[in-house]
Amino acid sequence: GAAVDVVRNDELAVDDVADMRPAAIVMSPGPKTPKEAGICVDLVRSLGPDIPMLGVCLGLQAIGVAYGGRVGRAPAVMHGKVSDVQHDGRGVLRGLDNPFAATRYHSLVIERESVPAALEVTAWTADGIVMAVRHREHPVEGVQFHPESIGTPVGRDILRNFLEQARVPLALGAA
Repeated sequence: GAAVDVVRNDELAVDDVADMRPAAIVMSPGPKTPKEAGICVDLVRSLGPDIPMLGVCLGLQAIGVAYGGRVGRAPAVMHGKVSDVQHDGRGVLRGLDNPFAATRYHSLVIERESVPAALEVTAWTADGIVMAVRHREHPVEGVQFHPESIGTPVGRDILRNFLEQARVPLALGAA
C-alpha cells in the first residue's frame, strides 16, 4: 500500500491540495456531474501538468470536461453491470488481459465525438463507449469503470500501474 490522505472535493481549494504536495492524486467516483464535483475540474486544469492523476468514473468525466470534452447521458444506465473492456495496453492498462471484465456504475459518459485532441481514448466497450482516456502530454489518466470493485479482477493491477508510473513508494509486500 501507499500512504493516503482522503479529502472531499468540496471542502478545500486547489491551492490547499497544492500545499499538501501530493505525489499523486486519485479522483474517486461520486454522484452528480463534473461541474458539480467540487474542485475536480479546476484541480485537473491547475495541477494536471505536474502531478500524476487518476480519475475514476466521475474523476474520468472531470478530466474530460477539464480539457474541453462533453459529458452526456450513457445509452444505458450501467449500475453494477460488468462489461468487457478493450484497451491499448499502455499506461495504467499496461500488462492487462485484453479485453478484461470491468464493473460499471454510471449513467453519464464522455461523449466520444467530443474527446479533445489533448486526450486519447485508451479503452472502450464493444459498442464504443469511452472507458479510459490518457492525456497526450500530462501525467493524467482516467477510467470510467470501477477498479476498486470486486467485479473488476484487474483493478489492483491498474492501481499498481498508476502508483508505479507516479513513482509513489509502495510498502513491502503490497499487492
